Amino acid sequence: MRYIISGKNIDVTEGLKTAVYEKIGKLERYFTPDTEVHVTLSTEKHRHKIEVTIPVKGSIIRAEQVSSDLYVSIDLVEEIIERQLRKYKSKLVNNKQAAFNFNKSYMEDEYEEDNPIKIVRTKKFAIKPMDPEEACVQMELLGHSFFVFRNSETDEVNVVYKRKGNTYGIIEPEY
Repeated sequence: MRYIISGKNIDVTEGLKTAVYEKIGKLERYFTPDTEVHVTLSTEKHRHKIEVTIPVKGSIIRAEQVSSDLYVSIDLVEEIIERQLRKYKSKLVNNKQAAFNFNKSYMEDEYEEDNPIKIVRTKKFAIKPMDPEEACVQMELLGHSFFVFRNSETDEVNVVYKRKGNTYGIIEPEY
């Protein structure tokens, strides 16, 4: 795997790089050697955060972990990605998707599906045209963390969602 390690508000020391290579390196058995792994280390006050993003064909495997010790965060994020890989593998096998980013031996191994995805509810509703600000107000009134609406400015279906720090985001389709 090819590592791209960067830091925000922190100097990425050789010790940190070594810890990342050792822990995230455990994932090498799952991927081909040319797979890129983007690792961002950051610190803010007494919180240390690691974000790991692994782009694979048609998807992104991403995990982040925050703790008071950056080395603990590095340990924990590796476990999260391994759990995600088990779920993603069952999706690849079930849908017979292209898996060229993954090591052949990993794809041929038998797998156990921890928590199969089970849809327990389907909801239908009319999508009313509105601007993004109105959609945020509607989302707050409903007490949801996201809201689907038809953008009155673009006439496309968008999603507004609540982010950390009481901010909002919009998801727009890209064609």
